[in-house]
Amino acid sequence: MNLRKLPIIPTIIVLAAAGVMVALGFWQLGRADEKEALIARYSDAGEVVGLVAWPTSAAEVEQRLYRRSAVDCREVIGRRTSAATAANGAKGLAQIATCRFANGEEAEVALGFTRQPLEGDWSGGEVQGTIAPGPRLVADPPVAGLQPLAKPDPSDLPNNHLAYAGQWFFFALTALVIYFLAIRKKLREEA
Repeated sequence: MNLRKLPIIPTIIVLAAAGVMVALGFWQLGRADEKEALIARYSDAGEVVGLVAWPTSAAEVEQRLYRRSAVDCREVIGRRTSAATAANGAKGLAQIATCRFANGEEAEVALGFTRQPLEGDWSGGEVQGTIAPGPRLVADPPVAGLQPLAKPDPSDLPNNHLAYAGQWFFFALTALVIYFLAIRKKLREEA
């Protein structure tokens, strides 16, 4: 292939695009390492003894996830159910209450596990449990006569960054192969 016959602008565009894709692939590899470290930190947080205050900002949520906390639900302003797993591995529903605290803030509290929608009557009060993503408090022990929910597990957090890195590298390779085949065809037609 004669390099002098390569179109300059399209070649620069394709090489730049492939370079950006490769850079994004390496960025995702870095993100995978960061996510592994975050999951390890969250796993260690679950072993810390003692209660932490309920988080009131996004930064506090980040620092307190998977730690034990207690809240005083002054008013239940909503109830719903969500698919869940019990501590014994059974599948069913989590009873979730939206609570208003004394300071006016609201948060969800997963009260416990059941197989019946909106089972149990609970009008609020003190609840202890684990801070899960959302944030929400997963009651432990459960309240309102419900069964224990499976404890929030940091290993359930997705870490897809390695797959994303592979996709970016594949996209870069695909762009280069397609461009090479197009240029080869064009040069054969000119010859």
